[in-house]
Amino acid sequence: MDSKGFIWVTFQKEGIHKYPAAATDPTLATGDWLDVSFLAAPHRHIFHFRVEMEVFHDDRDVEFIQFKRWLESWYKDGTLSLDYKSCEMISKDLYTKVIERWPGRDYVIEVSEDGESGCRLYFPSKDEISWRIYNA
Repeated sequence: MDSKGFIWVTFQKEGIHKYPAAATDPTLATGDWLDVSFLAAPHRHIFHFRVEMEVFHDDRDVEFIQFKRWLESWYKDGTLSLDYKSCEMISKDLYTKVIERWPGRDYVIEVSEDGESGCRLYFPSKDEISWRIYNA
């Protein structure tokens, strides 16, 4: 059987961010029931994280409790101050940290605001990207 294995962990962290363009972009500051200009001001969310990491065998290649603790350690200092960062930007920042410790693996990172809306980004390993280019 051909398959690719992943482990996943979840955690949550309080954070404050803003979306400055919401105040001036006419597609966002619409002045009607679709108006989201309030997002330009700093506002609070509980950011939900789900991080999937490729593993290469089925006997604790990476122990997921340790993986979760390691991920949470990046966010241990109180409320996250995220300035203008979107869920996508937060995902990319986290990805740059995990590949330093566990390179050569595929990752899927989800970040959501309050578990309601968010993003899911797939980060293929460099090996997979090279394989795709070579086999294109």
